[in-house]
Amino acid sequence: MNDTTDLARQDDTAVARREDGQSPHRITLAPPVDIFEDSQGVTLWADLPGVTKDRLSVKVHDSNLHIEAEAVVPTPAGLRLQHAEIREPRFARVFALGADFDASRIDASLKDGVLKLTIPRRDEARPRRIEVRTD
Repeated sequence: MNDTTDLARQDDTAVARREDGQSPHRITLAPPVDIFEDSQGVTLWADLPGVTKDRLSVKVHDSNLHIEAEAVVPTPAGLRLQHAEIREPRFARVFALGADFDASRIDASLKDGVLKLTIPRRDEARPRRIEVRTD
């Protein structure tokens, strides 16, 4: 199994589960992601609609990348909520990071409900050209 496969493998327990004791309007969803790889590393894009920076947590622990977030879906002024299947969704997803990736240099940004994580390869794991000399 290669590092990209490890990164793309998710924690299946994070998919659409109800939190114990919570109302049916509070479920945890696995956000959809796109993962792109090149020789420099991996870029991961996660869709987190309604999530703000203060309700987002991105952590690395035991070679696992954890994304957890809670969305805020406000009711517009002057309107009354009639029906809500998912009122305040929570998002959670876990990815295994291979040894080739440098977790200490992960860059994260959030814009318009899309989280972008840039996960660089360790310098020693990057491809490099070896010069051949003639004697």
